[in-house]
Amino acid sequence: MKTYIAYLRQSTMKQQISGLGVEAQREIIHNHVKNKPILAEYIETESGKKSNRPQLLAALAMCRKTNSILIVAKLDRLSRNVAFTSKLLESDVEIVFCDFPQANRLILHIISSIAEYEAGLISQRTKQSLQAKKARGVRLGKSENLMNKFEQAVQHSIVTNKAKADNNPNNMRAIALLRSLSIQGKSLSEMTCLLNEQGFITSKGCKFQITQVKRLLVRAGLMS
Repeated sequence: MKTYIAYLRQSTMKQQISGLGVEAQREIIHNHVKNKPILAEYIETESGKKSNRPQLLAALAMCRKTNSILIVAKLDRLSRNVAFTSKLLESDVEIVFCDFPQANRLILHIISSIAEYEAGLISQRTKQSLQAKKARGVRLGKSENLMNKFEQAVQHSIVTNKAKADNNPNNMRAIALLRSLSIQGKSLSEMTCLLNEQGFITSKGCKFQITQVKRLLVRAGLMS
């Protein structure tokens, strides 16, 4: 019989309010394994930008010792934490994500690479934008140089919606697979069928249509 080691995370009150607290994660895990035994549970308390994960390392060690599977409630934003995914990819332990059971090492590697690449792009674009403003003589941080409130609200809405789409776990998973399918030369129709056959869903929880797949490819820079 398969046995499991549970890995849970806790950080801010905001996370608990959003339904991602320890109790919510524990319930998701228990519903997933049903009657299969969970031998141990490790809870990681995260703080700020620290990348050390002592509880994750302990959980991986216990998995090796007991020949168990590491189980995590949600992949979503964990996949964008390079330190987390790096430790998982370096390990020889079988891993299951309750919200994305199709995830394998290849998909984890792709998502981790995307996260690193996007983080670098954001940093580079921010620096370039500030340098360009400075070159034009803009005094950064002064109220007289800010857009009016309406323009700010519109711009904020655009940025927020784009960030939500980029960070949506369903979109991230689909893009990870689409990168691989694009390299294989699959057509839009083939990509759409494969996404639906493998149980991928859109950000709104629906099956994929060709137009939605095309939109994701454009967002990922895989199609112009």
